[in-house]
Amino acid sequence: MPSIVPSADVSPHAVVGKGTSVWHLAQVREECRIGENCIIGRGAYIGTGVTLGDNCKIQNYALVYEPAVLEDGVFIGPAVVLTNDHFPRAINPDGSIKSADDWEQVGVTIRRGAAVGARAVCVAPVVIGEWATIAAGAVVTKDVPAFALMVGVPARRIGWVGHAGIKLEPVEGSERLFRCPASGRQYEQIGDNELREVNKS
Repeated sequence: MPSIVPSADVSPHAVVGKGTSVWHLAQVREECRIGENCIIGRGAYIGTGVTLGDNCKIQNYALVYEPAVLEDGVFIGPAVVLTNDHFPRAINPDGSIKSADDWEQVGVTIRRGAAVGARAVCVAPVVIGEWATIAAGAVVTKDVPAFALMVGVPARRIGWVGHAGIKLEPVEGSERLFRCPASGRQYEQIGDNELREVNKS
């Protein structure tokens, strides 16, 4: 069974997996599908129809707007925003208030194991690749390759990270091989913007 504190607002039409914790003042909207063993922090907002895989961590006051899709093991830091409106307006050109039918939702997709640091903003529609790391305060406006380390406004790649989240070091004598200083895993850069693990078992 999930653990949901009394002050959380979880729709009866949401699916929350076993072992998941939903903390104080968090809101989980209708038609959400949240996997097993996730943590939804204080004041976090999970929009209608959002999908979270297993073992995700959504930290305090993060805003995950629909129709975002987060795969297994995704980390969302405090006060992160995943947007859903490419052309935001409160009113139509004639001055009338926009309704749900007056705009098209676009979502952020975050692949397995990726992490988004505190107060970063991901501007939909973008896809963040597996195991990528978005630094705190970055603004992501373009798709992010797997294992990329992204910083700045707008976010740009300054290196690569491995599965452990630590910046990879170049292997001596090679321009294309990198090594994780924590795990010893090795990775190979392919072209200008792709990385893959080598000797993967």
